Amino acid sequence: MKKTVIFAFRGDPMCFVHVLLNGLDLAEHGMEGKIIIEGDAVSLIPEMAKPGHFLNQLFARAREKDIILGACRACSTKLGVAEAVQEEGVELIGEMSGHPAMSTYIEQGYTILTF
Repeated sequence: MKKTVIFAFRGDPMCFVHVLLNGLDLAEHGMEGKIIIEGDAVSLIPEMAKPGHFLNQLFARAREKDIILGACRACSTKLGVAEAVQEEGVELIGEMSGHPAMSTYIEQGYTILTF
């Protein structure tokens, strides 16, 4: 089985929509598409959780499909959204000085894409 993990760094909602769409598409095609939210993108989590946000439904689908592996602990803390991220049920991860390590996923056979 093909395995892909998307590391999303950009906090631009118009970029992040493609992260969600591609993660869901990969998963729906049996390619184990997963998402890690990093950098400025962590600040989108509390915004996407709001019912009126245009990414709310895609974000909800991604969480239902369990394709979001987590959000960067260091970036969430630095940007002041760590508590809000956890309240949305997104795990804070970061085995590499507080950041998720790509090497962990490469060792598990994932192809890494960055947005």
